[in-house]
Formats: sequence, structure tokens, C-alpha cells
Amino acid sequence: MNETELKNFVYGRFETLETFYQTREKILEIIRYVDSQINALRIEADENDDQLEPEIKKLMRQALMIKDQYVGKIIEQDLSILSCIESAKSEIIRELQDLRRSKKAVAGYKSPTFKQRLIEEA
Repeated sequence: MNETELKNFVYGRFETLETFYQTREKILEIIRYVDSQINALRIEADENDDQLEPEIKKLMRQALMIKDQYVGKIIEQDLSILSCIESAKSEIIRELQDLRRSKKAVAGYKSPTFKQRLIEEA
């Protein structure tokens, strides 16, 4: 699921983040549909006091296991993306702080006090 996109995020390329999340939402819609179908089967069996056939129970368990795997993978990917975003944010903050320090240093050379000191030293 979107492994290629995750590699891009690790390298700080977030241009496809929106597409990534759209794909993720489509997968979640499929998972919700599977959940609703399993739930409908279970409710129907409960209402009719029927016992589900062993084969149907087995298929339901398999579907739930697959669903859980997908949900786990989605959570894992979300945590990876959040980590990438946090790293990028921290890098931007560092760059902004460096820029601010540089601006202060340059401004110090332009200040009247610095010019006055140069004149006094000459």
C-alpha cells in the first residue's frame, strides 16, 4: 500500500501527500464495506437464531484477519508519515533560526554603532 509514496516522504518530497491520502481513504471505504457485510451476516444469523455454517465462520474470520492487517498497515504508514513531517518541520525551523541569526549579524554591520566603532578605530 503506497510504499513508493512513503519513500518519497522520507526524502522530504511531499507533493503526492494528497494523492496518498485519497488512496488511503478508498482503502478505508473498502474496509468499512467489508465490515458492514460481515456485520450484516452476523445480525441476520442472530435475528433468525441460525447458526452460521462453519465455512462461513471461517471466511468471516479470514476477512477480519485481512482487515486487521490492512488497518495495522495504515496505522503504521500514518505514523511513518507523521515522523517524516515532524522531521521536515524541525529542519525548516532550524533553517529559519539560522536565517534569523544571519539577518541579525548582517543588521549589526549596518547599525550606526558599528559604523561609529569603525570610525573610532580608524
